[in-house]
Formats: sequence, C-alpha cells, structure tokens
Amino acid sequence: MSVPTRIRTSAKAVVLHEGSVLLTRNLWNGRECHFLPGGGQEIGESLPDAVRREVREETGLTVKVGPLLWVLEGWWDDPSGLATENFHRVEIVFLCTVDGSAELVGGTEQDIDQIGLDWVPLEKITSLETLSPRYRDHMAPLVSGDIPRAAYLER
Repeated sequence: MSVPTRIRTSAKAVVLHEGSVLLTRNLWNGRECHFLPGGGQEIGESLPDAVRREVREETGLTVKVGPLLWVLEGWWDDPSGLATENFHRVEIVFLCTVDGSAELVGGTEQDIDQIGLDWVPLEKITSLETLSPRYRDHMAPLVSGDIPRAAYLER
C-alpha cells in the first residue's frame, strides 16, 4: 500500500559569528551529528520570519537574515513501509549573523533529537564528519571569507 507524500518547506540558517558557524548537535539514528539550525515554515509565515523563529527556538539567539545561500530539494521514502507519510523536502538556507548576544543559552523549543549547540570554527567545517557533505562542501568558501553563490542542490 502506498502512503501519501507531503511537501515540507523549511528555513535553515548558516549563522556566522567571529569566524565560527553555529550548528546544532543532535543524536540522529543512534549517532551524533550536526545540523544547521532551522526548521519548518508555518502557513502564512515568510521564509525570513521562519528562519528567525526557528533559530530563536532552537538556540535562544536572535539573528539578522542575509542573502539566500542554497535551496536543497530531496525526497524521503521510508523503505520499511512503516511510515504513515513520505516527505518531499525543500530546505531554503540563508546566511545569518547574530543580532545581540552570541552566548549559547539554548532555545525554548529544541528539536527532540537536539543534544547541544556548537560554535564551530570555519576552518574546521570542511573536515567536520558529523555535518552532511552536502553542506560541508558548499560552506568551504566561507573559510576564506567569500559568500557562496546561491545554488540549487538536489539530493
């Protein structure tokens, strides 16, 4: 039996501060990994508003939203057949900077799998095995201070 597929739009942030990028630390499928902060867009909410809200909820930080970096599109189908729905995901990633304090106090509505927050020095990003290579590779220009060109990334 086929299950329905739902489109899920989310806004993600590459938050830069003093030569580092903010990542959430998560326990995902039994292993520790890093994600960009952000999450699902709500009905009637603009993407910049969604990324500001999600970063605040997950990290406690307020950010200024800058240019669009990437649009990442992919599909997730549960091979076990146990899922009640599959996902067509569209992630929109923005370059952001901290607006106010950069102290990591934690958010009020962290994801269930989130176990921490890390400011990761940009020079370590390209070798950070716990971050998806899809993001690692596209974040490489930030190490030398260049802003990556906006790109469409397909899984």
